[in-house]
Amino acid sequence: MIKKSVFVLAIIAIINAAQAQQPEPINPRFHHVHLNSTDPDAAIDYYTSKFKAERRRFSDENDAVWTGDSWLLFNKVDTPPPSAMISALFHIGWGAVDMSGAYQEHVNSGTLFQTPLEDISGRVGYPEGSENFFFAYIDGPDHALIEINTANNDEFGHVHLFSEDPIAAGEWYETHLGVRITLQREERVYKGSQIGPSASFRLNHVRVLIWPTAYLESIDYEPWNGRQNLAPTSGRVLDHIGVAVDDLDKAVEAMRRKGLEVILAPDDSGFARHAFLEGPDRITIELVEE
Repeated sequence: MIKKSVFVLAIIAIINAAQAQQPEPINPRFHHVHLNSTDPDAAIDYYTSKFKAERRRFSDENDAVWTGDSWLLFNKVDTPPPSAMISALFHIGWGAVDMSGAYQEHVNSGTLFQTPLEDISGRVGYPEGSENFFFAYIDGPDHALIEINTANNDEFGHVHLFSEDPIAAGEWYETHLGVRITLQREERVYKGSQIGPSASFRLNHVRVLIWPTAYLESIDYEPWNGRQNLAPTSGRVLDHIGVAVDDLDKAVEAMRRKGLEVILAPDDSGFARHAFLEGPDRITIELVEE
């Protein structure tokens, strides 16, 4: 009987130890992208006229953009914010069911593009040149980079990141946010551009993709020449992303126990209880209690 009790206690101890090593569930949801803009009101008009989005009051304080189940929030700045692709926040993106038609509508309405419509079917698994998947980059307000791409809906759909180590970055989000990540560990080059190793995960309907900074080298992107490290996202046109959690205090405490630096401890001022932390590649992440 004593041996059996010792055995049972040993099994319980092993289970408890294994559970203690698991990431604590914080039920994360994509909440917002925060942008810096010289004219937030004009920027809101732009996003709500060009994409499936609407102007709404955010927390009864400021006008903002509501799109899908996420927000675009704006901070007014006096001088144009830096927009070169040298930080972890690469671009934001909307889907288009009829991509060719959507592109032409944008052209007709005077939308400025950084790249023309391009068939990249081979990059996403279709036969090369099959015209199943298109994309284009829009030059948005304050030169925020916006992608439109083929999708099964016209919603705000993704945030694209850069990382010096996409695999490690993906594992960071898995460990600290509890998301399920997809990893491609092999180096991958498509039409001369290095797009792998890579990682991706979902928060609500928003897909987050992570590409290597080697992409910038492969396209010979002039602002990246001579750089090795990504710049902080804070203060740039795409300033930070926001993730909603159920219990802010528990989420922050769990992250602190894992050694993360919390830039701003839980704060009750402003639109909601929130905290800031620094994620992979110097990206600022705001945790918002909903």
